[in-house]
Amino acid sequence: MSAPASEHGPGLDAAAPAARSERFATLRRMIRDPLSILGLTLVVLLFIGALFAEYITPYSPTAIDVKARLASPSFEHLLGTDQLGRDTFTRVLYGGRVALQVAAWSISLALSAGLILGMLAGYGPRWLDNALLLLFDSVRSFPTIMFALAIITLTGPSLNMVILVIVVTSIPVYARIVRTQTMSLKEQEFVLAARALGTGWFRILRVHFLPNVIGPLFILASMDIPVVVTIEAGLSFLGLGVRPPTPSWGSILGDGYAYIRATPWLVVAGGVPLILTTLGFTFMGEALRDVLDPRLRRTD
Repeated sequence: MSAPASEHGPGLDAAAPAARSERFATLRRMIRDPLSILGLTLVVLLFIGALFAEYITPYSPTAIDVKARLASPSFEHLLGTDQLGRDTFTRVLYGGRVALQVAAWSISLALSAGLILGMLAGYGPRWLDNALLLLFDSVRSFPTIMFALAIITLTGPSLNMVILVIVVTSIPVYARIVRTQTMSLKEQEFVLAARALGTGWFRILRVHFLPNVIGPLFILASMDIPVVVTIEAGLSFLGLGVRPPTPSWGSILGDGYAYIRATPWLVVAGGVPLILTTLGFTFMGEALRDVLDPRLRRTD
């Protein structure tokens, strides 16, 4: 008498090791890619500096020491001081906390809303699709910076308004991508079979559509983080972002621009973190693309 077949069938038993082997191969490619390692390193350092700022530096980001104003870098002040004698290195670390807070809230809210609206537009009736497309096009017709300037000028500068503006202007981007992918999956056989079996629309979206559209969104979100950080820094540079004395990379840049003839270190301290953040999340997005969407994998 022959041995009993596997409960799940030989096909699934053979597929599991193959899937694990593919994941390990992908991880090996990431480890061997210097840009992926550099990106992950920069992102980890950014998170460490922002989350543990109070343990890294002994200074307060708002402590004023007029006698030490505009001091050059030294062992006491690694990046010098600003026009009020505040330690610039400390303000850079705490500014990273503000940047990550804005990016985390903005991207997560925009991605969640765009995911829901995009799937509804792609899977729902034609009238709903047309209405949502009109809404997306209306929002995207306004340049982001001009829209932010108009709203914040009316309501006053605050961190919450910066987040709200970024969320509103980012939702259509994510929603359109999800809508396109949803429409391409809508007529697939597994979706038609689920509908024929009487599966509800909510379960179809959650089980059949969500796993297929979420990967590219994570890639796009990682690429959008430096964009969001730059928008916050630009608004703070113009005095329309976070309120003083809360440290922000944009406000540090603004102070450096005002005192550029006295010291160049403020401009360097405000600009270099923006550059490193952009490089880190961009390289990390490339690594996520290789992991989550092998069809777009770079050729070696």
